[in-house]
Amino acid sequence: MAETRFKSQLMSASEIDRTMVRLAHEILEKTKDVDELAFIGIRRRGVPMAQRLAKKIESLEKRTIPVGILDINLYRDDLSTVGHKPVVNATEIGFPVKGKDIILMDDVLYTGRTIRAALDALFDHGRPARVRLLVLIDRGHRELPIEASFIGRVLQTADNEIVEVKFNEIDDVEKVLLVEKV
Repeated sequence: MAETRFKSQLMSASEIDRTMVRLAHEILEKTKDVDELAFIGIRRRGVPMAQRLAKKIESLEKRTIPVGILDINLYRDDLSTVGHKPVVNATEIGFPVKGKDIILMDDVLYTGRTIRAALDALFDHGRPARVRLLVLIDRGHRELPIEASFIGRVLQTADNEIVEVKFNEIDDVEKVLLVEKV
């Protein structure tokens, strides 16, 4: 991976939490039947987002939202550039997706290719009634016609910049950084 240099901190832990609270409320406002709602986090950093948002909605609505984990490594269109043997982690969806109102979650929306792969992987598990996308950061530069229904923050970036989301569950630190390739 290319070397990077820190440019700025985009979000602190408290800003991430406030954004998650807002997103939870937006989901509830835009969902007709909460009983059909399910969250699926794209492995890695989409997973803690899905788990956190499910807990926030449970505390607001006193309803449990099922959460699944989706691994997309075998669905990527850049599989040959990832390595000879991509690391495949388990997809863990413990509920039927057929007929569900799925909110697919990822940390950063960039070209749209990760989401395309996630949709392919998701539909291998059944046909949901609806799929919406939630991202913490939308940084633009789309290569595919993919758009998020729920967005934490829109950020204009240059091609040489990278948005790094850090969550306690994975990174033992909580923040969003803007770095640049050097």
